[in-house]
Amino acid sequence: MRGRLSVRVCGLLAGTALAASAALAAAAPAAHAAARISPATISTATISTASSAGPSGVGARSAAVENAATGKLLWSRGLNTERPMASITKVMTAFVVIGAGHLDRGITIPSAVTGYVRAHHASSAGLRPGDKLTARQLLYGLLLPSGADAAYALAQAYGPGLVAFVAKMNATARLLGMRRTHFSNFDGLPYPTSYSNYSTAANLLVLGRAAMRLAAFRAVVDQRGYRLAAGSGHHAYQWTNLNPLIGRYPGAIGIKPGYTRAAGQCLLFEATRNGHSVIGVTLHSPGSISPISAADATRLLNWAFAHLR
Repeated sequence: MRGRLSVRVCGLLAGTALAASAALAAAAPAAHAAARISPATISTATISTASSAGPSGVGARSAAVENAATGKLLWSRGLNTERPMASITKVMTAFVVIGAGHLDRGITIPSAVTGYVRAHHASSAGLRPGDKLTARQLLYGLLLPSGADAAYALAQAYGPGLVAFVAKMNATARLLGMRRTHFSNFDGLPYPTSYSNYSTAANLLVLGRAAMRLAAFRAVVDQRGYRLAAGSGHHAYQWTNLNPLIGRYPGAIGIKPGYTRAAGQCLLFEATRNGHSVIGVTLHSPGSISPISAADATRLLNWAFAHLR
């Protein structure tokens, strides 16, 4: 059985519940047979394609692409296979924070973030303990450089407390209909086990579409970088978007990459062209931690736009 973080769901903040409910009403569930794999067999799972006429050369073990406006699935592989999704987790972190509101509230960076990042060898926004940033500013540190320190600070403030925040993530997933998803933490790191934090391609498309409906989310994830000048209460910061499509693939507008050894390279992405919007996801694409490859996503997008003409 998968290791799960035991949390008690204490209820969502009103803003988060409203945002999730609205997204649930608009998101169309994928109608594919469910498949489950155990942690022991994830690395050798059989790849199956939903369409023999789909894109060629896609190396991801699970992948899917759909019309972002209608939710119509265009092609998939391993659509409902549960896999770790690494830092794509932070999309839900941002979704819960934005839904709760008060994005201009000040948040003091806890001293614990430094040790947390070091202990987990995590990606970091380089936040300095004691600095005070707004939640909105921390969203840039969360989503562009994939800062686990920013995730920690936001979760601590919006739980309040880390355990309460993870409970809200799981409650929000249920409201969205993401029934094959479980969050064991707020950043996608492989703990308490490498497979305790997981989702499916189908579920992540639901989350991606819901997040991209939020203006505050879209305003962050389509940026190539963000510079925060030193100000009263904080140092200067400069963050670069790790999404390999932004600024390189024409029409790319988001949303989030990730990597762990168990998850492989992962990318949730969206692009627009000629009035069409396409959203897709790749889980466990070939490659190591850096750089995240855009190859699978590019193949999916090119194929999808060609078939939407």
